[in-house]
Amino acid sequence: MAGVAAARRLACAGAFLAAVAAVLPARAGLFDDDEARRRIDSLRKELAQQGKDNEARIAKLEDTIRNIGVVELVRQNDELNAELARLRGQIEVLTNDNQQLQKRQRDFYLDIDSRLKRLEGAPAGAASAAPPDAGTTASAPPASRTPTKDDQAREVKAYDAASNLFRRNDFAAAIEAFRGFVKDFPDSPLAANAGYWIGISYANMHDYRNALATQEALIAKYPQSAKAPDAMLAIAAIQAEQGDTGSAKNTLEDVVARYPTSDAAGKARTRLASMRR
Repeated sequence: MAGVAAARRLACAGAFLAAVAAVLPARAGLFDDDEARRRIDSLRKELAQQGKDNEARIAKLEDTIRNIGVVELVRQNDELNAELARLRGQIEVLTNDNQQLQKRQRDFYLDIDSRLKRLEGAPAGAASAAPPDAGTTASAPPASRTPTKDDQAREVKAYDAASNLFRRNDFAAAIEAFRGFVKDFPDSPLAANAGYWIGISYANMHDYRNALATQEALIAKYPQSAKAPDAMLAIAAIQAEQGDTGSAKNTLEDVVARYPTSDAAGKARTRLASMRR
C-alpha cells in the first residue's frame, strides 16, 4: 500500500510539474508581448517627435535661405548700380579726354604751320639774333616763351596720370593730381576740365561742400568753358542728392537759359521733365 501511495504521489507531482511547465512559457510570452508593445509605442512617439523637430528645422532653414537670397540680391543690385555709375563716369572722362586731345592736336599743327610761315617770311639774319643782355634789369618783363613739344608732352602726361587715378576710383589721389596739374599748367585748355573732375571726385567721396565750392569756382573762373554747363549739371545733381529739389530745379533751368545749345542743356531739359511728372 505504501508503495502504491508513493507511486500516486509521484504521479501527482509529475502532473503538477508538467502543468507548471506548460503555464510558464505562456506567461513569459505574455510578458514579452507587453514589453514589445511598450517599446514600439515609445519608438513611435520618438519618431513622431523627431519628425516634428525635423519639419521645424527644415522650415527654419528655408526661411533663412530665402532671407539670405533677398539680402544677396539687394547687395548685388547695389553693386551693379555703383559699377554702372563708375562706368558712366569713366565713359564721360574718356569721351572728354578724346575730344580735348583731338582739339589740342589740331591746335598743335596749326601752331606749327603758323610758325613755319613766320620763319619763311623773316629776314635772313633774324634767326641768328643774339639773346638779351645778361645785364638786363630785373624790372624788365621777361619775354613770353612759347611752349615746346616737351612742355606739351609733359602737360598731356600729367593730365592723363590724374585721369587714370580717377578711373581707378582713387578719388583722393586724383584730386591731388588734378590740383598739381592746374598749378603746373594754369594756362592749359584742360585746366577747366581738371577743376571739373576735382569737383566730381569730391562728390564721389560724399564731400558735397567741397564739391559744390569747386564747381562754383570753375563756373566763375571759366564761364565760357565747355565744362561750365557740365559743372552746373553736377551742382544740380548734388542739390537733388541733398534733398534740395527746388534749388536743383533752379540750377537746371539756369543751364538751359545760359547754355541753350550745349549737351548739358539737353540733359537738363530731360531731368526737368522727369521732375515735373
